[in-house]
Amino acid sequence: MLTQLSENLAFGGVHRRYRHSSTVLACDMVFAVFLPPQALAGAKVPVLYWLSGLTCTDENFMQKAGAQRVAAELGIAIVCPDTSPRGEGVPGDPDGAWDFGLGAGFYLNATQAPWSAHYRMHDYVVQELPALVEAALPVSDLRSISGHSMGGHGALVCALRNPGRYRAISAFSPITHPADVPWGEKAFSRYLGEDRATWAEWDASLLIAKAAEKLPLLVDQGSADSFLHSQLKPEALQAAAEAAGYPLTLRLQEGYDHSYYFIASFIEAHLRHHAAALGV
Repeated sequence: MLTQLSENLAFGGVHRRYRHSSTVLACDMVFAVFLPPQALAGAKVPVLYWLSGLTCTDENFMQKAGAQRVAAELGIAIVCPDTSPRGEGVPGDPDGAWDFGLGAGFYLNATQAPWSAHYRMHDYVVQELPALVEAALPVSDLRSISGHSMGGHGALVCALRNPGRYRAISAFSPITHPADVPWGEKAFSRYLGEDRATWAEWDASLLIAKAAEKLPLLVDQGSADSFLHSQLKPEALQAAAEAAGYPLTLRLQEGYDHSYYFIASFIEAHLRHHAAALGV
């Protein structure tokens, strides 16, 4: 059951925020949705699922990316979940760090206590949330997925692990090889344990070699991103895609950083990338 928290008109459509009780995450969750004017007129529209990065909530992308204008034109809904479980009883980083725990769910299914009781963002994004959205809102089961940074990692992994679920993938500044960078090593060792063999199931640069389908994949990366070489490593994804014959378009955007100014500059190209695959 959805509880509507707010509604704002935008480009002939509506932006709404909802709260619901998540069985998968064992807590209440909030997500945002933009419904284009076509949905309000009675059509069931396809959905782009957007996964945000570290420290974000459902609000960052919806307020800063400027995606609604083009989504309204194309007739695509956008669903933006939170980045982790929340609420009383949900553990966070014991030291209060921003790159683990609350706001940093890494879109995986944790196997280690105490995280495994709540941190199952992969199943939430791939299964529970779409089922809820498709049952309650005027959207179809045609899905696409995108994200930024940690959310770019999530988008890649969700699509690579679930053939037939999505029509296209894109990402801005994704953590492409989390098993080999500090952000990923910290999160994976706590959520999944110290056995690095288990980490491969959540690493796009390792998953792409055995991908069961080859979806159109667009990645934009800023050359002035301060995390480029230490945390993101797009060259790892590019090498893996080339070896697997995976259709990756990787664009290095000169002078752009890791911010939402970067995302806002190129979000239209990503929406049109998804629209082509979704047939709208």
